[in-house]
Amino acid sequence: MIKPATTRNNRTTTSRNIDRQTRPRTQHNAFARIGATARWALAVAACLWLAWCTAVGPLYWNDSSIANFGALNALFGILAFAIYLFIVVVLVRKAHHQPALGWAADRATGERTPRTLIPRSWRTAWRKRAATFRITKTGIWLQRISACCGRWIVRCTDKRWKIALVLVIGWLWVPTTLLAAFGADLRSQAREFSWAWNQWTGLKQPYIGFFSFAPMDIYPTAHYLWPDSPTYLTDQHNILLTLWYGSTLAVSRYFTGSNDWGIVLLAAIQWLFAIGCIAATLHRFLNLPWLARNEYVDFAHPERGGRFAPTRLGRPERGMRATLPSQSAHAPARVITILFFLLCPLAVFSTISLTKSPLFAFAFTWAFGIWYELYATSGDRHAPAHGAPFLARFHRLPARTFLAFLAANAIMLISAKYAWYVLLFEFVLALIADRRHWKVYVFALLVPTVLIHGGISMAINSGIIISGDPIESHGVQLQQIARIANKAPETIPESARRKLAPVFNLDQMAEAYFQQDADPVKSSGIQSKKVSYRWRSVTPESMKHFNEAWLETVRANPVVAVDALMAKCFGYFDIADLPYVSMDYYVYNDQVTSNSTWIKYYNANWRAWVANTSRQISRTPVLGWPLHGNFYVILTLLIGAAEVILRRWRTLAWHLPLLLLMGVMITAPANNFERHMLPIAFCFVFLCLTFWRDSHARVSTANTGARACTTKD
Repeated sequence: MIKPATTRNNRTTTSRNIDRQTRPRTQHNAFARIGATARWALAVAACLWLAWCTAVGPLYWNDSSIANFGALNALFGILAFAIYLFIVVVLVRKAHHQPALGWAADRATGERTPRTLIPRSWRTAWRKRAATFRITKTGIWLQRISACCGRWIVRCTDKRWKIALVLVIGWLWVPTTLLAAFGADLRSQAREFSWAWNQWTGLKQPYIGFFSFAPMDIYPTAHYLWPDSPTYLTDQHNILLTLWYGSTLAVSRYFTGSNDWGIVLLAAIQWLFAIGCIAATLHRFLNLPWLARNEYVDFAHPERGGRFAPTRLGRPERGMRATLPSQSAHAPARVITILFFLLCPLAVFSTISLTKSPLFAFAFTWAFGIWYELYATSGDRHAPAHGAPFLARFHRLPARTFLAFLAANAIMLISAKYAWYVLLFEFVLALIADRRHWKVYVFALLVPTVLIHGGISMAINSGIIISGDPIESHGVQLQQIARIANKAPETIPESARRKLAPVFNLDQMAEAYFQQDADPVKSSGIQSKKVSYRWRSVTPESMKHFNEAWLETVRANPVVAVDALMAKCFGYFDIADLPYVSMDYYVYNDQVTSNSTWIKYYNANWRAWVANTSRQISRTPVLGWPLHGNFYVILTLLIGAAEVILRRWRTLAWHLPLLLLMGVMITAPANNFERHMLPIAFCFVFLCLTFWRDSHARVSTANTGARACTTKD
């Protein structure tokens, strides 16, 4: 009688132990499935947003509405969604070194092997022909040429100064034949500084008054923001950049009688700055200099020797030279990356375009390369010491690199007002992902933000300069109200009309509405402007009711409100949409061809041919997409979705500011304005290289672990 009881108790105890062991594993599997589902849901949401923008694009090209969304639009959306999701799936599977089209089970062994569309007989025949061709004279000759070209490509780009020299040679035609590229913003900044200089020298000028027209009225800036004591400098285009541009042009007028020599000087300085930024970033991503600094000799494995090679084989008296790390980029990647910057109009025209966005983009790219170095030198335990651009130990940022990081962030703050949002966002992400470099982030991110942005805020509060009008940040709301006033004015409630009356003239607002750009609605510009925004008489008390009036108007006609939102931003995410303002605009426009003194006569026909040729090529269907900024925005979003699925959180920590810049695009005044997409376009090639290296590192880690387990067994 005892044995059965003992057996029963043993079975019960054993079952309890099994339950205790399996329960945590089951819970872990459940959480893992939930996490994987959430990550894929986020990626699907990104694809749906891109597909939606593609589907509604034809509607807004014809000034239509989503109320007319039909079967053809649905077909466009479904096709775009399938393509975008397929790209994400391919990226994820390639990151795991899996085929894009799934797996097939071997009937004999039961193992899963890659499935391909090419029959096995064709693949076998191709391998035999390729092997036969390699041993022929032609094959051997081509292999030698390929190897020789690869060595020379790497040798010509293995130093920062060599990359800079390549960029100088490739971009030299831009400042020498085109001189400079600019638009109306540069003239406005010159006008601001000129009026301020006149005030400082004692010249009487009109200020606040109904019949007066000061530079602040061009944007315009509400009069309630003007201090009582006259001042003519504003933070509309960032005050520090205005002072730099305006003072240079003032000196040019003093010595030469025109702005043109100053414009050429500013363009040449920006051209040199662009070369320095791009060369430094290319050097970091292609050559991984932190590995060269710290790991010429692997002391943990002395049998591997140092990373040195003879300067020339057969001539030992010439000594040895340090070789590049094995993880540096191969020749094809170097060629593709450098050709993008040498040939793409987005980069080429930006080198001499005197407006805030290109300057911000080059500084952002410079900082992006330093972020990669911080990411790679953080001492990640899970990164392999070999086979990926990581150091096994934590390394401090060199003083020279720290100063470069500080300068890049400062120039971003000087060039664009929204830069401080980007830097604060980066600071928070950096402290979460890489606490070991916290001192770098405090002194290179937080301190310049506080000093520069805080100093500008103090100058605004003290009345030295005038703040930019808050109406600039209400572009979406303005477009929604204006479109409803234009398309369906009868739906606007009377209470909303009363609240809007002190701020806007609804009739003028409806007449000035243009779905691509919110500037006409807020009365920006100097040429025959529509006074829809009552900037002369509006008060802070009137602005308090603006949001209430906007909400009532949107509730009264939500369909038209959605139309206004989508028409204002869909082009940034619709790959088939042509840019509203492309970078060739700054090369050839009225400000250059009519309002300059002598620049308009310098290579006038060549300037027109360059701008028109670039525009024609970019308008070519499909083939012209790589010349558009939204092409890189879309692919960046898809790569980010793949990184989310792959749980590359530390990589995402320094890629997420690119997503924040996409939010800046949506709130920008214009739709598909290419200069707002420059930072993402410049960083895209480096994003691809990082994605490939991270995938290679994960595979190397897996292979190392498998070999270790095999050895242990």
